[in-house]
Amino acid sequence: MTESAGMEVSYLEARDDWARDPSAYRRALRQFIATEPGLDRWRGGDYPTTEDRMRDNAALSKLLSEGGWNRYGWPVSAGGLGGDERHRAVMYDELSAAGLAVPEQNKLLETLGPAVLRFAPDLAVQFMPSYLAGEEWWGQGFSEPEAGSDLAGLRCRARRAGETYVLSGQKIWTSHGATARRLICLVRTGTLESRHRGLSMIMVDTDTPGVTIRPIALASGHNELAEVFFDDAVVPASRLLGQEGEGWAVAMYLLQFERAMYAWLSATVASRRLRELRAALIGRRLPDGAIRRFGECYSDIATLKARSADTVRRLAAGRTVGPEASIDKILLATVETGLHDLARDVLPGEFLFGDDPAAQQWRAEWWYSRASTIMGGSAEVQRGIIADRVLGLPKERGA
Repeated sequence: MTESAGMEVSYLEARDDWARDPSAYRRALRQFIATEPGLDRWRGGDYPTTEDRMRDNAALSKLLSEGGWNRYGWPVSAGGLGGDERHRAVMYDELSAAGLAVPEQNKLLETLGPAVLRFAPDLAVQFMPSYLAGEEWWGQGFSEPEAGSDLAGLRCRARRAGETYVLSGQKIWTSHGATARRLICLVRTGTLESRHRGLSMIMVDTDTPGVTIRPIALASGHNELAEVFFDDAVVPASRLLGQEGEGWAVAMYLLQFERAMYAWLSATVASRRLRELRAALIGRRLPDGAIRRFGECYSDIATLKARSADTVRRLAAGRTVGPEASIDKILLATVETGLHDLARDVLPGEFLFGDDPAAQQWRAEWWYSRASTIMGGSAEVQRGIIADRVLGLPKERGA
């Protein structure tokens, strides 16, 4: 037994049968969730600030890690207990089904972790155990003021100097940038004319001299994102993911996880939030059309989960997920906007004027959902990818 946050936590040794069989792991995890009273503090998940949520979610990661539960699905070399993507999908599903929070940090762990494992295994061995234990998390530094969807136009510069790189430039809309210990940044090591061929991916500690982070307060008042400035920040060359000039390949690799595992995780959370919304409305008079919209939202979530489940199975089988992952991305945006628009319309008083944590959380999520059709590649770009690379449609005249 080990002590964590005043609670005793049973440490589960690696079980080969659980690592081999996600269904056996699901049964064991479900039993743990049903019998562990210390989990009750993570039901609801309404937080006044981003910093409060990240701090409290980190404590949940610590509890799950000490019990071994969030380590299934990750390789032993990186602090895991074996298994594959299906185990991680099971954990998100079971946590959400029980009304528990899914650690916010896992959204970028699912996006960045696989790329670090593949392209920088030494960094994975060094840092991923701490990530799984809730002791640190990472931010994603891709977008710049003059380069959003067009990543090939990035200008943030990394100049080689012996066994280091000297970074200069700026990132914006950096996910988790205000609270992360490290950033995974796409930087330019070649000329601007080299476009995507001159990009590299590098891990940067946020306490590195020359790194300045300015939280971006969103319309909700939450610091979900950040601006990051590099003023001749010196980073070891050993922090590269892959080789110099391989950044575009790394970015394309991680995007399949952003549009697959991230989508599955988000779908499980959306399922929980829809159930919570339904519970809040019991006994109330609903506006016209609300029942139909509940059904549409439920159907959209089920569609996203079915689509994402297929993508998860493909990843678990070691298959590459290609441009069809853009379908998952579009479905996720539909779910995010539909769910939060529904909450806005069926909770008009609380949504607009409520000052309790639940109302504040719905408002904050609604504001953030506005970006779901833009961040990570706009819906227009995703539809273009599907038309061109999945359906093989001819180019429009004049395009």
